[in-house]
Amino acid sequence: SVWLGLILNGVDGKQARRTNSSTPLGELFDHGLDSWACIFFVATVYSIFGRGESGVGVVTLYYILWVVLFSFILSHWEKYNTGILFLPWGYDISQVTISLVYLVTSVVGVEKWYQPVLWHLLYRDLFTFMIIACSFTVTLPMSLYNVLKAHRSNTLKHSSLYEAFLPFLSPFLLFIVSTAWVVFSPSNILEQQPRIFYLMVGTAFANVTCKLIVCQMSNTRCQPLSWLLLPMAAVVLFAVTGIVASETQLLYLWTAAVILAHIHYGVSVVRAHTLRPSEFPFIQRKRHCVRRREEVYAGV
Repeated sequence: SVWLGLILNGVDGKQARRTNSSTPLGELFDHGLDSWACIFFVATVYSIFGRGESGVGVVTLYYILWVVLFSFILSHWEKYNTGILFLPWGYDISQVTISLVYLVTSVVGVEKWYQPVLWHLLYRDLFTFMIIACSFTVTLPMSLYNVLKAHRSNTLKHSSLYEAFLPFLSPFLLFIVSTAWVVFSPSNILEQQPRIFYLMVGTAFANVTCKLIVCQMSNTRCQPLSWLLLPMAAVVLFAVTGIVASETQLLYLWTAAVILAHIHYGVSVVRAHTLRPSEFPFIQRKRHCVRRREEVYAGV
């Protein structure tokens, strides 16, 4: 299913542009769903390694998830500043790698990953190194280079440093708030409910990312603070101070609220685009942007 999803994710945009059916709403859902899927890609792969002696600690996986989320939002931060969406090959490479891991596991079993790949180096260490190295040696340098190139050619859309880095404010605050819950949790909530916690963080991040995608496509200013962070800060405060008796129940309730809020946002965007298309703030992409995206997809 992951391999099929990778193929469809790679051809849907090309097919839409060739049939002249490409819309900003389609782009929003394409990349918006990709941002939500990051949590499932990370969690399912590391579920193969387990949590035992040769497995991955839940705290380590939490920070790995944030590395992946940070790498994802970098591309949309680029477009917010340059007007052109440069898509790195890291995402495609990761999907191919995930598919190969699933295929090998189906043949040799999960026990294969518990054995050292070289001396005392485990497969979990190799995957962790690959994710971090790809993020900070490929994705991040290319994003900074593309923004710097736009600055040198005077095509940068935001001249001030504050406006340029404004899209990072809400994700940074989300990281601080969620990490505070992990560090100061009275019942060590991440050990108790790791998958639900990852789902909550990933969904909140996807909501922030979708709003950035809307801003970049509509040429509007990114909002400094996502409203979702305010109730989340209160929830974390209740959890770490022990005001709420059951921290697990609080996590379940808040995760459900975040998911419903994210779905409501998506439905609201579709309704607004359907009922008031002329008033909807999306703008059509320019031809040179479309051609550039085709070149980037093709690896030019």
